[in-house]
Amino acid sequence: MKLVSWNVNGIRACLQKGFLESFKQLDADIFCVQETKMQEGQADIAIEGYYHYLNSAVKKGYSGTLIYTKRKPIHVFYGMNKEEHDQEGRLISLEFEDYYVITCYTPNSQNELKRLDYRQVWEDDFLEYLLSLDKPIILCGDLNVAHQEIDLKNPKANRKNAGFSDEERAKMTQLLSHGFIDTYRYLYPDVEGVYSWWSYRFKAREKNAGWRIDYFIVSDCLKDKIQEATIETTIMGSDHCPVTLTIGL
Repeated sequence: MKLVSWNVNGIRACLQKGFLESFKQLDADIFCVQETKMQEGQADIAIEGYYHYLNSAVKKGYSGTLIYTKRKPIHVFYGMNKEEHDQEGRLISLEFEDYYVITCYTPNSQNELKRLDYRQVWEDDFLEYLLSLDKPIILCGDLNVAHQEIDLKNPKANRKNAGFSDEERAKMTQLLSHGFIDTYRYLYPDVEGVYSWWSYRFKAREKNAGWRIDYFIVSDCLKDKIQEATIETTIMGSDHCPVTLTIGL
C-alpha cells in the first residue's frame, strides 16, 4: 500500500500549479493533504476512483485537511473531540479494519513563539488522542517541527525559532517514545540534505536551505512492514513537497 502526504499551501492555488498531474504521478492508495485553505464547495476536489473527506477550518482561507482514499473506511473522524482544537480543521482520522490512517496539520508556533503555549497543549492532547486508539496507526502530515539537527539546513541559527525550539523537539521525542517510528529516519538514519519545506524567501529552495517537517510516523508494531519512505523534492506546486510511505498492509 502506498500513501502520500502533501502540504499544498492552498489546494485552489495548487490545482493551478499541477496538483492533479502530481497526484496521478504519485499514484497513491491514500493521499493526504494539509493546509487546504478552502471551504466545502469552493473548488471541485473530487477525483475519480477515490473517496474524499474534507475538514475545513471555521476561519475561511485558513488551515484545513483533506484525505483521498481508494478504499472506503469503516469510520471517519474529524478533529480529536476537543472544542479548543477542532475549529481549525487540522485532523482527519480514517478507521480501517486493522489500522487507522490519520492526517495532521500541527499548529505553527509562529514568530517569537507566540503560539508555543497553545502548541504544547495541542501536542499533549494529540498524543492522548493517539494513545486512546485501539489499532495500529499510520500518522502523516505537516507536523511543523524539525526533530533533529540533521533535519534542517541551519540548525544553530534556528535554535529558538518556531519549528526548531527545544520545546517542540522535546514533544516529538515524547511522541516517538510512546511506541511510534519516524519512517524516513528509520530507513535513512544518516541521510542529510533532504528536506520537505523551503521558505519562499531568499531562494531557499534553489539553495536547498530547507527543513524536514513533513512525516509518516507509524506504530512500532508496523515497523517490519515498512518498505519505502521517500521525500519527493522535485515535485513543485507548494513550498512543501510530498512525502510517501510504502507499507505492506
